[in-house]
Amino acid sequence: MSDKLAISAFFPAYNDAGTISSMVITVLLTLRELTDDYEVVVVNDGSKDHTAVVLDELARIYPGEVRIIHHPQNRGYGGALRTGFASATRDWIFYTDGDAQYDPRELKDLAALVSDDVDFINGWKIERNDPLHRIIIGRIYQYTIKLAFGLKLKDVDCDFRLMRREVFDRVQLTSDSGVICVELMKKVQDAGFRLAETPVHHFHRAYGKSQFFRFRRLAEVARDLTKLWIRLVWRKEEGQPAAADESAQPCNQSYADGPH
Repeated sequence: MSDKLAISAFFPAYNDAGTISSMVITVLLTLRELTDDYEVVVVNDGSKDHTAVVLDELARIYPGEVRIIHHPQNRGYGGALRTGFASATRDWIFYTDGDAQYDPRELKDLAALVSDDVDFINGWKIERNDPLHRIIIGRIYQYTIKLAFGLKLKDVDCDFRLMRREVFDRVQLTSDSGVICVELMKKVQDAGFRLAETPVHHFHRAYGKSQFFRFRRLAEVARDLTKLWIRLVWRKEEGQPAAADESAQPCNQSYADGPH
């Protein structure tokens, strides 16, 4: 891979103290194979465990390569993603979650598809390694979302993506919750960006416990998706840029809590 490929690798992290160090180190080793122009950005979204301490130590060990952004309060998955996208400085942005359900080494598979004819490279899960109830609900979610939003990609909620930074010159994201993934893919598709897809592996969650499958969380996702559908499908509105707000309301969810 040419050293002309410049990549910002980004992780949103919330209570991922048990996995984030291995994710950061693994992506660093992978980036060093791919390019001489890279950075790793981690957004600690108000974690309540010792994620902040682990991240600060990583930044101390890898100065100039690892940059940490701390949210004083939890802003939700969407808030963490928006901060990460806005903070990335290289031409291409890669992101995945900090909970180690994806292997950062497979960034090489995405990077292999980089060309002048591609703007956005999306992973799709070869096999979802989650409890059966999550797999069933995940499949229902996939079919429902693709039908409701007219999405043509294979896997809507695979958070393993590589995209040109210039995508965000035209795509303005506003969601604070996990529905930001639907918002992102709908706006990318509607803006006419050229999409490629490649299979990636998905692993069992090794640390922490998801809180997604509670009635309140499911109801919140349904509410947010309905509002998003009204804006993007029914009214065909374009989202306005949302500036980072230190006073944003906390949203204490694990990043494995959404349907993704």
